[in-house]
Amino acid sequence: MREELQKRCHLFIENRDIIKNAFGWESYYIYPLCASLFTIKGVQADAGVMKDCRDLLKEKTGIFSNFRGISKMATVATLSLSPSPEYKLNQMLDIYGKLKEVFWGSEYLTVAASVISDMAEPGQYERITQRTRTIYNRMKETHPFLTSGEDSSFAALLALSELDDVYIEQEMERCYTLLKPYFFSGNAVQSLSHILSLGEGAAEQKCEKAMALFEYLKSNGHKYGTSYELATLGVLALLDTDVKTLAQDIMDVDDYLHSQKGFGAFGIGARQRLMYAGVLTMCDYMPQLQPMKTAALNGVVSLVIAQQAAICASVAATSAAAASASSSSS
Repeated sequence: MREELQKRCHLFIENRDIIKNAFGWESYYIYPLCASLFTIKGVQADAGVMKDCRDLLKEKTGIFSNFRGISKMATVATLSLSPSPEYKLNQMLDIYGKLKEVFWGSEYLTVAASVISDMAEPGQYERITQRTRTIYNRMKETHPFLTSGEDSSFAALLALSELDDVYIEQEMERCYTLLKPYFFSGNAVQSLSHILSLGEGAAEQKCEKAMALFEYLKSNGHKYGTSYELATLGVLALLDTDVKTLAQDIMDVDDYLHSQKGFGAFGIGARQRLMYAGVLTMCDYMPQLQPMKTAALNGVVSLVIAQQAAICASVAATSAAAASASSSSS
């Protein structure tokens, strides 16, 4: 493994452990997510600052706020990376309020608010939130059964670009049509098409590279996930690097992570591990391209929210079944 990549891997594990030790009751899916937020910035997590930001979040939001849900720790990590956490949180709450005027409130909308606060100036918030809804509507018109709240954060990312709305709609659909035959989940393919539409070049070339990377990793024993992980694959496919070089770095990182506690069979799972390997690898190839880093993390956050929501639903269903059985037997 290249020395710079190895340093980034060590920082990632260090950050994961710092956060895990400071916030011991969170889901194990949360720790690598938050660690990646710090590692992409190239900084070590500060547990004390994170705890202060957690308290700030509690002070500024109600107990039922979407900022206090599954994505809470991602928000805490984001705030702790800011030189002025309170100002940053006020920005996010302001943007979230504007987004709620045109969307139903959701945890995905908190991700959209974070994306906009990172990449836009306050004077642009109104325009960006309106454009986010316009792009979301175009998604919904094309794929009414696939488009849902999780797509709002991708719509925000696209709204922040300089691309024309009509071009975005057409490019997303071109990429979706080309890629759908290869994957079962239309929802995941739609997320991938969102990301690829941000990149330059013909849709055919971008999709071919995404599939070439997917197949190369698979043929070498590193099968990439086909759910929300595909969004990060899209970012990797847009890098100006040949597939074999990129894949080798990803596989080196994946092998290293596999040797670390929490990333094996009883950890987050092979497919998520490979996704994080992709996130760590991309940092070396695009140190200045914040929109692409944000796009990758957008997919990761959406994946974690979806997983946690599924776990909560499963626990609720199990509890309801147990209660029903207890009631019947009494």
